[in-house]
Amino acid sequence: MARSTEASVIRPLPPLTSLSSNALYFLNSKLSSIEDLHGAPTLLSELQIQSDALDRTLSELNKELQFHFTRHASYSDRAGSLFSDVHAQLDDLRRSSTHPPSDGESRRGMGVELQALAKEVARVETVRNYAGTALKLDTLVGDIEDAVSSTLNRTRRRHPSIKDLEDMRSVTLRSLKSTEDVLRSVVKTHPQWARLVSAVDHRIDRALAILRPQAIADHRALLTSLGWPPPLSTLTSSNPDMKSSSDVQNPLFTMQGDLKLQYCESFLALCGLQELQRKRKSRQLEGHYKDVALYQPLWVIEELVNPISIASQRHFSKWIEKPEYIFALVYKITRDYVDSMDDLLQPLVDEAMLSGYSCREEWISAMVSSLSTYLAKEIFPRYITQLQEESDTAIQTQARASWLNLVDLMIAFDKRAQSLAAHSGMLLSLQEDDNMQKMSTLVVFCDRPDWLDLWAEIEFSDSLHKLNSQIEDERNWINEGENVSLLSGLEESKSPLISSSVLRCLSSVIDRCRSLPSLSLRSQFVKLTGSPIIHKFLDCLKRRCQEAEGLTALTDDNALIKVAKSVNACSSFEFSLKELCEDVFFLEMGSNQSGGVGTAGDSGIGVFNEEINKLEEFRIEWIEKLSTVVLRGFDALCRDYIKNKKQWQEKSEEALPLTRSFIEAMDYLQGKLSVLEKGMSKADFTRLWRSLAAGIDKLIFSSILMGNAKFHDGGVQRLSNDLTVLFGLFGAWCLRPEGFFPKASGGLKLLRTATKQLKNTLIADERWLRENGIRHLTSTEIEKIMKNRVFNS
Repeated sequence: MARSTEASVIRPLPPLTSLSSNALYFLNSKLSSIEDLHGAPTLLSELQIQSDALDRTLSELNKELQFHFTRHASYSDRAGSLFSDVHAQLDDLRRSSTHPPSDGESRRGMGVELQALAKEVARVETVRNYAGTALKLDTLVGDIEDAVSSTLNRTRRRHPSIKDLEDMRSVTLRSLKSTEDVLRSVVKTHPQWARLVSAVDHRIDRALAILRPQAIADHRALLTSLGWPPPLSTLTSSNPDMKSSSDVQNPLFTMQGDLKLQYCESFLALCGLQELQRKRKSRQLEGHYKDVALYQPLWVIEELVNPISIASQRHFSKWIEKPEYIFALVYKITRDYVDSMDDLLQPLVDEAMLSGYSCREEWISAMVSSLSTYLAKEIFPRYITQLQEESDTAIQTQARASWLNLVDLMIAFDKRAQSLAAHSGMLLSLQEDDNMQKMSTLVVFCDRPDWLDLWAEIEFSDSLHKLNSQIEDERNWINEGENVSLLSGLEESKSPLISSSVLRCLSSVIDRCRSLPSLSLRSQFVKLTGSPIIHKFLDCLKRRCQEAEGLTALTDDNALIKVAKSVNACSSFEFSLKELCEDVFFLEMGSNQSGGVGTAGDSGIGVFNEEINKLEEFRIEWIEKLSTVVLRGFDALCRDYIKNKKQWQEKSEEALPLTRSFIEAMDYLQGKLSVLEKGMSKADFTRLWRSLAAGIDKLIFSSILMGNAKFHDGGVQRLSNDLTVLFGLFGAWCLRPEGFFPKASGGLKLLRTATKQLKNTLIADERWLRENGIRHLTSTEIEKIMKNRVFNS
């Protein structure tokens, strides 16, 4: 009897072919030896516990599903009731329409009922749409949460196959995209349902907080199995840049079969998640932050760069004193693997429909970013610590030199990196500040403006040290010679060598900041370095002129030449600076400061507008001083000539010799102008002699013509002869010199052409004055001159 009972309990094993692959795998892993059979009861109890837990979970899910069905049925009943009411009201409306009302009051009542009915229909339709949308979203989000939970549970209990994980992730991603499409539609058509959207977003955020880290972790594990990152030992020689790229084995090219398929699927999944997050962020920020940048680095490229960056830093620590090796290694790695980005990864990005991404650009940008991060954490703080060593000037000097050398390496590296990126057709986009920041190691100065100020100070000190030696060398104040320039047309430029030296120094400093990835930083750097250089040069010019003035009051020819050269250097540098400010580089800064588009010549727009104005003020001031000095000497020599009023009372009109004092004054004037003409540019000299002519005109008119001297015919002829000599002197620089002596030439014309008969009527005869070219004299001046005119009988 016992044997029959025992036989009834023992069941035969199922056929091997009926077992699933998972079951076979489980049995083989748990019962692989005789010893494992002794632990079978324990294994059985564990399986029963897990089975009970799964049964409970299933029961809870069934209850939750039943609850959702019940809630849906309730919504359906409510909607059916509302539709029944609508149908009943429509029937009443149809019956009432067959018996039209007889009076106006009934028609008004019918209109009110129709409005109420329309509102009720709209409300019912809105409720129905809301219920349907909420149910659809709840189903989608539930599927997402279930998939995420299932993935997490399977990962914890055992190691699932890569294919199973990718299948589950693919299903989850499709559900996420569907949910996002529904949410975007709700936001556009029903913006008042903000609470529904917010609730769904909250649940999606919780799911993504689990899904994205898990996807990235799986992708990293896959990269490790591929052999990424590749070994860097072949790249870390004393000159890593000399290695050829053919020596490097690229795991992305060597992967094959299932491994390659798994990597591509993982790549597409990560790209899909990133595109989904970009769309969600765009939807959430729409209408609130229009200027916010939605760009994010490509996650899959970051996962390639991060392990390489960690491996490289072990070598970087050995090259702190040789940063050129660091830049060479990073560039070599970037260059060696950039082709695989175009050939292998870019088609995958296109397949994932990630718009606006270039794998080549993302790879280069990520490598540049990792290098700039290392520089900001390790190299720059080291130099700053050395600069703060006040007790040892040698360390400070070395730190300054190292800083400038590092900046040189960064600028050169950025140009090479941007050249690599240009092969992807992104050259034009690199001109924009956002894209320049992606491709520039100088972005460290964007995060640390105090470092930019320190760099500007070091750069200015270095430039000033070089410039001081050139300023003190008198050979640099010798004129370069006569060159063709564009100062007011084609004319001679006689600028000293120093102006070209200062311009080269200024241009060198400006060129070093052109690679800064921010317009505001470039403008700040130019103001911190360029403006002090210009002010230093202007102070030097002022000092030289003041020294010449203090020694001889500018009466000596050497002093005049020294001032003329300074003025000439200022004029040449001012013109070159204006030309420089017309470059697009400066026009962008000017438009950024003014908030619009302008040219360097517009008031208040040029970056160096203030400095140009000060240079112009200096030049005009000292041209006027030179003119005043020459005029003062001319006045001193003409003093006896002016005081001799009897010479104007001669009656004879025969040829009269020039007076000695006037000859000496003319000789002095011609000598000084000859000296200044040789030392000044044509534009500045023209301004000078015109200013001098105006002063001499005022002197002759006020001292002689308006000096109460009586003019006879012989005196008028003498004055005419003297002024003819004066006009002839200035005729070397103009065709009608008398036009620059309007008062003197007008008074002479009046004395020569007026007759005795016109003496009393001339004041009122304006027509006669115009016909004889007398336009610059007032009636009072004409009256006084004619009163002093004496006609021979």
